[in-house]
Amino acid sequence: MIAARNIHKSYNDLHVLKGVDLYIPKSEIVSIVGASGAGKTTLLQILGTLEKPDQMIDSELRVNDIDVYSLNSRDLAKFRNDNIGFIFQFHQLLPEFTAMENVCIPAFIGNRPKAETEKRAKELLGFLGLSKRGDHKPSEMSGGEQQRVAVARSLINNPGVIFADEPSGNLDSESAENLHKLFFDLREEFGQTFVIVTHNEELANMADKKLTMVDGKII
Repeated sequence: MIAARNIHKSYNDLHVLKGVDLYIPKSEIVSIVGASGAGKTTLLQILGTLEKPDQMIDSELRVNDIDVYSLNSRDLAKFRNDNIGFIFQFHQLLPEFTAMENVCIPAFIGNRPKAETEKRAKELLGFLGLSKRGDHKPSEMSGGEQQRVAVARSLINNPGVIFADEPSGNLDSESAENLHKLFFDLREEFGQTFVIVTHNEELANMADKKLTMVDGKII
């Protein structure tokens, strides 16, 4: 569950978000669309606790029933690692590590046991059709395979919410279609909530709910 109220964000004199209100139930897949500069990525980063909104007395953000603005920096970092997964347009895999090692990194940051983490990583790679790619480095995989590794990485800590920013924007049409279907398979299998910023109309229209942003507001 995600509940945001009266979210504002400015960069110097540029008012990017202008009082956004949002409610997303558990296990819902929501797409956010809009023209470039409408505030989509900024909103996603704030919902994902990567950025803070402007200080507003009556602003609120709750994720999985936790008031994230009540957490100090250390507790917020732990909350983010435990509860939130991120998928970006560019997979952001570390080139010197194998697929298996890349998937395990968030769990190791959270001090999860090595054996348990590696077992979970193998299960996720298998679910994503990458059982034979665990020992391969990113340079040895296709773009679609690299993005699926990034998806597995986002799932390793069993987060309740996955935020995706243009996740298929760097993929060919076949790989993009496969990734889009994968989100729904993952929701059915693991019950996560997905919030996806996209320019891909096909993906946006597949979502349970499509939100349109115009000039810093959801309309």
